[in-house]
Amino acid sequence: MSRMLILPAALCLFIAASARAEGPTPLVIYGDDDYPPYSYVDNGQMKGIYTEIVREAVQSMPQYAVQLRPVPWKRGVLMLQTGEAFALYPPYSWRSERPYVRYSVPLLMEQLVVLCNQDVLAKRTLRQWPADYSGLHIGVNAGFLLGDAKQTAAVQAANIVFDTAKGTRTNLLKLMRGRIDCYVSDRLSAQWELQRIRREEPPGTPMQTIQETAQLASQQGHLGFTERRPAAYPYRDDFIEQFNAAIVHMQNNGAIRRIVDRALQP
Repeated sequence: MSRMLILPAALCLFIAASARAEGPTPLVIYGDDDYPPYSYVDNGQMKGIYTEIVREAVQSMPQYAVQLRPVPWKRGVLMLQTGEAFALYPPYSWRSERPYVRYSVPLLMEQLVVLCNQDVLAKRTLRQWPADYSGLHIGVNAGFLLGDAKQTAAVQAANIVFDTAKGTRTNLLKLMRGRIDCYVSDRLSAQWELQRIRREEPPGTPMQTIQETAQLASQQGHLGFTERRPAAYPYRDDFIEQFNAAIVHMQNNGAIRRIVDRALQP
């Protein structure tokens, strides 16, 4: 009888030790490497509002050992499409355009605007988007989607010429130097980067003034998960459920608001 009792106890101890030895599940989440103040690299470290939101959320999920890595946005979206990446932040919810992405609950609201330089404003009146912008060269960030199929068709009908570049800073410099006419951007991201440009550019550098000319639809950033290669990510459903719960908790206790406020301090 004593041998029969000892064996199950030893087996239980072995199972418990094995579980501890395995530890938390390691996984990688990618973030846009050039979208300040939301997600960007500074001195080799991932920073930004979305980065801090994701980082704080996963800290409440000890069964996962999460590493945050930067990636150029266009490359990151392709990695979701192929299933090479488990998750990427912060895509907007374009479900018909990106059917291979599953979205978390919204992390934050962004306001898209159109910024134009003084040369364009001196030549034409810009009241209605996209009709009044016909023929203009408008900058967008690489991998950026302007909207759903209906909005895309309206923009195409206006004969707008899109000029793609990597990142907000590059596009703003092109706009201020007259290399593009306008630029579609998140308002906060553009304001944050403009402050840096004005501080860092040498005095007397010729730069055109720019002005906000239109407000487009507000968009919500998410953590996007690949729908491809499900066998490679057997933990996906559990991770999404726990991550969503963590985000809702952070919204309710004011943690996300505090992260935004810290990021906008001078």
